[in-house]
Amino acid sequence: MTVGIARLTLFLPDAHSLKEKRMVLRRVKDRAQQKFNLAMAEVGENDLWQRAVLGMAVVGNGRRFVESALDEVIRFVRAEVEVTNVEREIQTFGDALAINDLGFTTR
Repeated sequence: MTVGIARLTLFLPDAHSLKEKRMVLRRVKDRAQQKFNLAMAEVGENDLWQRAVLGMAVVGNGRRFVESALDEVIRFVRAEVEVTNVEREIQTFGDALAINDLGFTTR
């Protein structure tokens, strides 16, 4: 299993209130979630009118698929709003048994 996460910092120059900001973010999130079947939420800069931080997660069977999906979502969001920063991370989890920090065997 491979998990990809990304954090996008957005600039919303036309938002002049938190209500306008939320409307823009809702539209972007709803369209991205419908099109790409991913989890997405506002994760920062909640009280600023013209800045937002969106977090997203994609899960798949392979690294190539997850990287491609994140690339497509980021490209989609960039077409909708101005993205000022992108951070991303990919983590692969194997099927082998492992001992976690608490000493329990996990799969």
